[in-house]
Amino acid sequence: MEGVSRANSLFALDLYRALSASSAEGNIFFSPLSISAALSMVYLGARGDTAAEMERVLSLSSVSDVHSHFESLISSINSPSASYILRLANRLYGEKTFSFLPEYLDSTMKLYHAELQTVDFIRASEESRQLINKWVEKQTENASQSINCKCWSYHIYGRSSAC
Repeated sequence: MEGVSRANSLFALDLYRALSASSAEGNIFFSPLSISAALSMVYLGARGDTAAEMERVLSLSSVSDVHSHFESLISSINSPSASYILRLANRLYGEKTFSFLPEYLDSTMKLYHAELQTVDFIRASEESRQLINKWVEKQTENASQSINCKCWSYHIYGRSSAC
């Protein structure tokens, strides 16, 4: 897991630099692990130039079997025997008119504990956004309501609840 941890740290620093450059005033609150996990779920299905670019951005070039390492990390974080309360919850939201490969959906469930929820991004984007945010609120036990942040808009393909 050390390789994934190092990759997540590098990604977090790069993301912080990008977010702070575009938001010079005010505080920045985000969960780089959640964003990294969400993007890694997308990376799982990526091929060719897209996969190569995602690997570069996520600093995964030196990590072998990245998805199995994420599976271990997520299981460790969400361990029921842990002496802390920390949850990493993932879900995929996909356009209902798209066709997703069953192998991909099986892999995201096994490796990231993430199921697909189809939504109508094309004709009902606001309703889709509300559905996603309600799921996030439930997963975070409404903690997201007490945080005034824009973090929920940062990742739409793979959705993680920790902000």
